[in-house]
Amino acid sequence: MKKHTDTLETLRARLAAFAAERDWDQFHNPKNLAMAVAGEAGELVEHFQWLTFDEAVNLPREARDEVALEAADVLLFLLRLCDKLDIDLGAAAEKKLALNAKKYPVHKSRGRATKYNKL
Repeated sequence: MKKHTDTLETLRARLAAFAAERDWDQFHNPKNLAMAVAGEAGELVEHFQWLTFDEAVNLPREARDEVALEAADVLLFLLRLCDKLDIDLGAAAEKKLALNAKKYPVHKSRGRATKYNKL
């Protein structure tokens, strides 16, 4: 079975080639990429602003397609940022998931949205 980290590595390489072909490395410094992540995350959030819970979970197909593209923008800029900082995003995500499993043990956190330090 293909690991998610393999998929991210393939995507990272394709994205690096895409940027290099366009001579965009000159613009892709960590500060600019972090700002781009924040900007794209804001565009993602816009799709949900003022919606009720039911409206948010039942987006029409067209809105879902737009959300998918905004989510992809966030992922791509985040992946590019990690590439520039030599961070293995897949490995970092695996590490964070393991840390969260310790901070949020099932027996304390199941069905609760309480922060780990208040469980």
